[in-house]
Amino acid sequence: MKVTIAGAGIGGLTAALALHQAGYEVSVYESVSTIQPLGVGINLLPQAAHVLNQLGVLDTLLAQGVATQELSYFNMHGQRIWTEPRGLFAGFDSPQISISRGTLQMTLLAFVQEQLGADRVITGHRMTSFASTDRHATATFQSTDAVSVPVQSDLLICADGIHSAARAQMYPNEGAPIYSGRLLWRATSLAKPYLSGASMIMAGYEDQKFVCYPIERVRDDGLQRINWIAELRRPQPDRAQGWSREGSIDDFLPQFADWDFDWLDVPGLIRSAERIYEYPMVDRDPVPTWNDDRVTLLGDSAHPMYPIGSNGASQAILDTQALVMALAQTDSAAVGLVQYEQARLPSTAAIVAANRGNGPEQCMQLAHQRAPQGFASLDDVFEAGELQAIADRYKQLTGMSKRKT
Repeated sequence: MKVTIAGAGIGGLTAALALHQAGYEVSVYESVSTIQPLGVGINLLPQAAHVLNQLGVLDTLLAQGVATQELSYFNMHGQRIWTEPRGLFAGFDSPQISISRGTLQMTLLAFVQEQLGADRVITGHRMTSFASTDRHATATFQSTDAVSVPVQSDLLICADGIHSAARAQMYPNEGAPIYSGRLLWRATSLAKPYLSGASMIMAGYEDQKFVCYPIERVRDDGLQRINWIAELRRPQPDRAQGWSREGSIDDFLPQFADWDFDWLDVPGLIRSAERIYEYPMVDRDPVPTWNDDRVTLLGDSAHPMYPIGSNGASQAILDTQALVMALAQTDSAAVGLVQYEQARLPSTAAIVAANRGNGPEQCMQLAHQRAPQGFASLDDVFEAGELQAIADRYKQLTGMSKRKT
């Protein structure tokens, strides 16, 4: 079976590897002429790392990133609310990995080019539309020199992101992504390790939050590259969402100027940023279907969600696993896509909804609402078992279950 994938992001490249290893003839088309390591940090949950391990990629990623040891939530005063071990440290068979997004994408690209052949990744081709019947799918790409290029295959997987041309064709009245009311500033900084040296932390509450985690091991000079995100409620900016827009430190540092905790110097980390990116936090409403005969959506084109709970890339990777499993159970590509959609659409729609309600970060919001000035004892803020229940509900929703390889 011949498969065309539109988009060489994390979802598209993972799908290419998985489908190739399952015996399909795969080609990947990407809009940019040169694929570059863009973005800052990213977290892969154990269930996603499990899939990448099956594809032979995990060891390479671990050598470049950090196996996250624990996740801790704090209030805006630096008081600990909840801590839980993660990945291997929590008894999972696969790690949680904190890594540079660019490193992850370029690693996947290298594996795809090595296993499929470099000629199977065609750059400088942006998908503009598709046509689909019960016999084949045709994607139309526009090359960088404005030439229209039709590509026919048995199956078309559209992993072309939150501004997906395929989704826009399926839902022409959907409009722009939905702004959450919150703006994010993301960066990396070289700093001394904090807490365990493999800790992911979140501090604050919905309208004022700081997240950080190391994405590289400690260097010989004792410093570590730390990925961080500062988040504030702001009016909707009058510009397009993107990963590469420069951000200004003056727009958000004053709100975090006094967040110098005894275990982390937040303003110091911000001031030492290597480069700051700014973008609005957006998502889209779930849609009734991802399929059109032999065409389907995957990753952010299918279920764009808030970057809460480390689920964006992880859910795209889980899409690929479900897609390959569904196609393996039938000789009909169209039937396989229906089974894939049935396996993934309801669960990802539930995650979109949960993330709009702050997902596992509810504990920070509740702590702020109940004790905005801080607390003498956590027992005065939360009932026994309440924090564990919040964490467990989200894990069950997102598929973070212990597995054996």
